[in-house]
Amino acid sequence: MDKLSIISMAFFFAADLLAVASITMPNWIVSEMGGATSIGLLKTCLTVYERPTVCYNPEPARAEWFITFICIVLGIGSISSTILLLWFSFWHYRAIRFARWLGFVAMILFCMAAVIFPIGFNMDQIGGLPYQLPHNFEVGISYIFFVLALWITVVSELFVGKVCVPHL
Repeated sequence: MDKLSIISMAFFFAADLLAVASITMPNWIVSEMGGATSIGLLKTCLTVYERPTVCYNPEPARAEWFITFICIVLGIGSISSTILLLWFSFWHYRAIRFARWLGFVAMILFCMAAVIFPIGFNMDQIGGLPYQLPHNFEVGISYIFFVLALWITVVSELFVGKVCVPHL
């Protein structure tokens, strides 16, 4: 196992942790108007004027955000498998070829999630349009973690592919 594979494995692990953190917190879209509103992919939390926070699962769930959730979960599974294959490539070098493809699949799934998520900005609670978030709402830490996971996955894929060096 060479240094670039170890670096790639570390980056993939960081991306995996960030992606898991992003889907566990309901802070994808936040607002502080009239109290605190935190909207996640599958859960919404409201805090009205210093009262206890109330969290609920909106019914029906947004199809766009459910698809985003599924893409992220599948991407997390792909990244976890990539990490295992990179570790396994220490003994069997041919496993790195499959790790590259699984890392690429994770990158594609994360990109799909990033494109699909903003379609859901037109929900009644937000009041925006697809891809246009109103001024009284902003992206939260969960979305920032997800975008970081996406970019780290892209960088990891470059490292596992030996940073765009042609293979002879």
